[in-house]
Amino acid sequence: MLAQVLSPRALRAALPAASLVVLLAAIFYIQPRAMSYFGLNLMLQYAVPIALATIAQMFVIAINDLDLSIGPFVGLTASIGATLLASSPVLGVLALIGCVAAYAALGALIHWRNLPSIVVTLGMSFVWLGVAVIILPTPGGTAPGWIKAVMGVKLPYVPFPIVAAAIIALVVHVVLMRSAYGAVLRGAGGNARAIGRAGWSLLKIRMVMYAAAGTFGVLSGLSLIGLTSAADAHIADRYTLYSIAGVILGGGEFVGGRVSPIGAVLGALTLTLTGSFLIFLKISPDWQIGAQGAILIIVLALRALIKRREG
Repeated sequence: MLAQVLSPRALRAALPAASLVVLLAAIFYIQPRAMSYFGLNLMLQYAVPIALATIAQMFVIAINDLDLSIGPFVGLTASIGATLLASSPVLGVLALIGCVAAYAALGALIHWRNLPSIVVTLGMSFVWLGVAVIILPTPGGTAPGWIKAVMGVKLPYVPFPIVAAAIIALVVHVVLMRSAYGAVLRGAGGNARAIGRAGWSLLKIRMVMYAAAGTFGVLSGLSLIGLTSAADAHIADRYTLYSIAGVILGGGEFVGGRVSPIGAVLGALTLTLTGSFLIFLKISPDWQIGAQGAILIIVLALRALIKRREG
């Protein structure tokens, strides 16, 4: 039994949760008052939009692609949510559906032309940002009341961000990791030829995964304006790096279709808490990206050591 618990596979699976626990322990040691309902709610208030963006990135990574446009895309959907959705709900909903359709079409283009996703999505990041600036040239707008109400829910005992993150992780885990079609979707990243020979359309699979990424990108943008009450075309520029780091921290890999929805959400929570950790250490927020990079390097180094043990 002990050998199974300490096996390399078990240790690798436990890394995302262990990273989060270690960071929480460090925060509570430095600032004991953070160990409270209010403290956790304050530190994790932006965990939901970051977790949603991370899941969006995870869908793309699951098929061996990489999305460098998810941050600007979240900014675009936030801008639509704070303008069109607030003033003309029907037009706003149609615009958001169009955004998801555009993401699916992007997946189709990458597949049809056999283009590198990293190049295509990098180019699209400028398109998303440009459209967002056209819709909302200056910071402003207003979030619809129902979105603010959802994101402002006060739950007893456990802060809303923790409950919401757990629901996101479990729902995506069941759909992607426990369903038959989820196995097919992940299989396209692990062995695309085998999936194609089995009769599944690789084009359709890529479109489905990109559409799923677009859907979660929309949810990320809407949840973000629910917290900020307004929007800005640049509101989520860092979410591209957050999402990639969150997936990798959560045990995902760039090849082979190896991803973990629960691990990705844990990685997103870890990145969210990094900002609070730096504040408690009285370190400038400008160092936040560097600190998150350091955490990512440490986790990857530990994962490499565990892999060597497996070998």
